[in-house]
Amino acid sequence: MRTRFMRKGVYVALMLAFALVAAACGGGTNETTTSTAATGGTETTTTTTAAPGASTTTTTEPAGMPGEGVKVGMAYDIGGRGDKSFNDSAAAGLDRAKEEFGIEVQELEPTAGGENREENLRLLAEGGFDPIFAIGFAFAEGVDRVAQDFPDTTFAIVDSVVEQPNVLSLVFAEHEGSALVGAAAALKSQTGTIGFIGGVNIGLINKFEAGYRFGAEYVKPDIEILSTYLTEPPDFSGFNDPAKGKEAALAMFEQGADVVYHAAGGSGTGLFQAAKEFTEQGGSKVWGIGVDSDQYNTVDPELRDYVMTSMLKRVDVAVYTTIKNFVEEVPQDPITVFDVKADGVGYSTSGGFVDDIVPQLEELKQKIIDGMVTVPDTLE
Repeated sequence: MRTRFMRKGVYVALMLAFALVAAACGGGTNETTTSTAATGGTETTTTTTAAPGASTTTTTEPAGMPGEGVKVGMAYDIGGRGDKSFNDSAAAGLDRAKEEFGIEVQELEPTAGGENREENLRLLAEGGFDPIFAIGFAFAEGVDRVAQDFPDTTFAIVDSVVEQPNVLSLVFAEHEGSALVGAAAALKSQTGTIGFIGGVNIGLINKFEAGYRFGAEYVKPDIEILSTYLTEPPDFSGFNDPAKGKEAALAMFEQGADVVYHAAGGSGTGLFQAAKEFTEQGGSKVWGIGVDSDQYNTVDPELRDYVMTSMLKRVDVAVYTTIKNFVEEVPQDPITVFDVKADGVGYSTSGGFVDDIVPQLEELKQKIIDGMVTVPDTLE
């Protein structure tokens, strides 16, 4: 029996079954792949069905490790593994857990428009995966429905709170991490103008901008801040449109911004492309600030010199910690907030471009931790 988490003092227990699942890839029609693997002298056969239009990846690890028998499902949002940002951060946590605990993993990616998010959750639940991660707030309604249909399965959603007894809500203090990179932008700016690009104009992304503005104005009250959002809901393509991200960034550089921060998922690649192009054509150095992952390490090598820093939203920490607690049968709170104090958000120093201002950033960080500075999480 494995204890998932405690809600109102009641432990929920479940029995986990062991299987080896083969990789499957979704296309325009359902595809079924069956594989047989020898394990300890016996054979295990598993069949996995992929959703129409979905991309799937299934991997297994050798028996005899702490996570033997634990099947972890992960449903990515638009952009999937390889977006070099939000989804990749989640994937990093999953990869670490797989290596350390030997869990079995299946990953599903949605169609381009994300219409089958809920279907992917159901496929994982029907396949016996437990826990199942939903990477992104857009899964909230789907998680709420599927969790009720599979009450003995643990679901974990990133960036949203779903109040069901078998759902873990993993949320972040994005505004606190954004305050740190906002301070970095203002301190490093030579023109006195910086910018912010949001993927979609929604409350969650407004938190990034609110923190960014606060941090910049905290260290330089007269800083000018440009802001734009790539799309308005219900159009969420702003999280996966590098061309639009590049266009928006070039416009800001033309207006005098020399540091621009993005909270736009896969569209952020366009920001760094724009920084490189503008710098090479204009002669004056401009910078981009990444988000979620340390984007200095995820962008193409020729773009690294334009990634000043990144706001680290440690989705990898949230995913890894949740799996670790599950494997070790540690009770988990229904809602966990990953803030600066918990090392859930922060900033990167890869490339050494902010080394000269680290003392100032650390001073602000400590004030946030100590409660001496309160960062707003909404725009005024």
